[in-house]
Amino acid sequence: MSDKVPGAAGRGSDAPGPIISGKDSRFVPTLYAQVGKDKSWTLDFYLSHGGYESIKKAIGMGQDAVIDEMKKSGLRGRGGAGFPTGLKWSFMPKNSGKQHYIACNADESEPGSFKDRYLMEDDPHQLIEGMMIAGFAIQATKGYLYIRGEYKRAYDRVMAAIKEAKERGYLGQNLFGTGFEFELYVHRGAGAYICGEETALMNSLEGLRANPRQKPPFPAQAGLWGKPTTINNVESLCSAVHIIQRGADWFASMGTEKSKGHKLFQVSGPFKRPGVYELPLGATFRELLYEYAGGPTEPIQAIIPGGSSCPPLPWTDETLDTPMDYESLVAKGSLLGTGGVIGIPASMSMVDAMWNVTRFYGHESCGKCTPCREGVSGWMVSLFEKMGTGQGKKGDVEVLENMLNQIEGRSFCALADAACWPVRGSLKHFRDQFVAAENGKAVERVGSRWG
Repeated sequence: MSDKVPGAAGRGSDAPGPIISGKDSRFVPTLYAQVGKDKSWTLDFYLSHGGYESIKKAIGMGQDAVIDEMKKSGLRGRGGAGFPTGLKWSFMPKNSGKQHYIACNADESEPGSFKDRYLMEDDPHQLIEGMMIAGFAIQATKGYLYIRGEYKRAYDRVMAAIKEAKERGYLGQNLFGTGFEFELYVHRGAGAYICGEETALMNSLEGLRANPRQKPPFPAQAGLWGKPTTINNVESLCSAVHIIQRGADWFASMGTEKSKGHKLFQVSGPFKRPGVYELPLGATFRELLYEYAGGPTEPIQAIIPGGSSCPPLPWTDETLDTPMDYESLVAKGSLLGTGGVIGIPASMSMVDAMWNVTRFYGHESCGKCTPCREGVSGWMVSLFEKMGTGQGKKGDVEVLENMLNQIEGRSFCALADAACWPVRGSLKHFRDQFVAAENGKAVERVGSRWG
């Protein structure tokens, strides 16, 4: 395996084409620009760096113009689904006479994902301003921030930021003398992964059991308390601040033709510098994992590209040179997801890795649907326990594949699918390890995959 990194040719300030490398001199990180700086979470710090100017600009533009600018930017939801943000905002009814809501999904619980945590801890006013812009665009005067319960520091920082903003006139009535009003409320989750599903999140906000709802009706028609609601991810809302301030063309100058802009990528596993890195979409795994994360500390056999629900890809030159964008990863049989790149060392059996993933989804199932409750939490977890402890038997791989066929696409929400996809990907690329496990044999390690 070579250690080559993307070439720098043609990537100077006069380089043609879109920005698809973090090493391009034209690329300037924005979402994480203030993360890690002293007192970056305070209102005074935020104002000194141009804070709350984007919402003023948005109000001057008007609601339709803001939505059009978001559409033009090409921003796609950064929570995993990748749905166009501006289009999502446009689904909200106009002048309905009803209370409209904007909700932020900050229940960041996907294994391998931790980007939103630092946005809330170190730059909470950026998120508040993003929610205000969204609220203005969709005629929502109230916002709800649903934050993961384990994120204590993020919760404290967000609450302090809201208090500051209210006291100094950045939240409340007649903001900036324009007649725009916006109130923001925070709700802490209690550790349930299912609350990352938008309709389960709404049920939780209403004080109900966090079960997914049937769609339609969609949240834009009947969301929180039956009123029109839009739900966006933390990173998506923070991106709106910079799109409105700098313009859609600026955002669209980064990334690929269909995957516009920049994104926060997270690296975990055996790498020298695990962490969060802001890069243009279209940058390669090689650039992220070698140029930024410093390369592996031990042999790697696979990476999960976008959080635990995404199918793994083998550690090969072809994978490393794959652009990190929505279309390229689908073409490779995986997903961009949340951008949480997880390295799986060669010293770990892929059967063990998938056993761990399956246990997570089995534990987090809400239990509403039989395929998920019985299939994932019951059958899949039990089968992996046998295969992972040397009790596998001939035919287990076929049984596992039959389970996947009976579970995927048959439950109310995507949680069961999320449990199936990584297992399918592992069977596709590492079938030999599963066959060895079904024979009750020790899984052969694959140190030769080291690069």
